[in-house]
Amino acid sequence: MVLQAVQEDFAGPGAGLSAYDDDRVAAVAAKAYARIVAAWKLNNRLAADLIAVSPRTWARMKSGQWSGRLNRDQLMRVSAITGLYKALHLYFSDALADRWIGLRNSGPLFAGHEPIETMIEGGLPAIMETRNYVDALRGGA
Repeated sequence: MVLQAVQEDFAGPGAGLSAYDDDRVAAVAAKAYARIVAAWKLNNRLAADLIAVSPRTWARMKSGQWSGRLNRDQLMRVSAITGLYKALHLYFSDALADRWIGLRNSGPLFAGHEPIETMIEGGLPAIMETRNYVDALRGGA
């Protein structure tokens, strides 16, 4: 019974989010994202662009002075970025994992560009593709 309830809550990306307090979800997402941004050493502009918020909003989020909400797209971005961060650390050494998004990549998805550039330009679909790409590397595909 309990397993069925959990499966229903997490049936897919974003499924079940409506059952949670939006303010709490946003606060936790902002805190997690701020930690990833610090590890990746992203500047404020890149950090804001990656999750599609204004630089001013990002500054408030980063400082802990933010009490707003994230829309579904922004929550999905943070979720995918969190998964990407974890996958990078499973595949590479910690030092390389944290630098990887800023290194030029010859993979077909990136065409010689930095993954961070590709993700910002392509939005959520590109962030998801990047995560899938790293997951495929880990799986040997």
